Amino acid sequence: MKKDRFLTGILIFIAVLVIAAVALFFLRDRDRAYGPEDTPGGVLHNYALALQKMDYQHAYSYLADKNDKPTYATFRQAFLTRQLDPGNTALQIGKVLSEDNGEAIVEASILYAGSGLFDTGWSSNDRAILVRQGGAWKITYLPNPYWGWDWYTPTPMPIPAPGKP
Repeated sequence: MKKDRFLTGILIFIAVLVIAAVALFFLRDRDRAYGPEDTPGGVLHNYALALQKMDYQHAYSYLADKNDKPTYATFRQAFLTRQLDPGNTALQIGKVLSEDNGEAIVEASILYAGSGLFDTGWSSNDRAILVRQGGAWKITYLPNPYWGWDWYTPTPMPIPAPGKP
């Protein structure tokens, strides 16, 4: 009889833990909110959050209006077809390295999820570049998988003919 009570107590305790874990899982999604957009780091945070929420129109609004800007359809398609897939990554925004002449360079690390119990994952350090347009910060470069390699490609300089300056 005592063994039955002990086993019942353990099962109830496990059930309470499972219910608490499920409740925390669903409640944590509510905490994700867009932040202020008056800093380069805030814009990067909001861009990554919009992609996570699959709010592609909102994410697209953070792209700078420059030559070779992808169309909204191309932008959205890159994420829907998983050409760009930030699903198993996280964007860690570091400090602003420089902010002058309407351009900001920000430390940005991509954290990749591990593939197993003992694999903690890895990270890739890079930078994000933003410009001021119309009083707002807009993104011109982020590392993959948050950014397409062919977005905002620089215009190649013509190679002068030999003997001509």
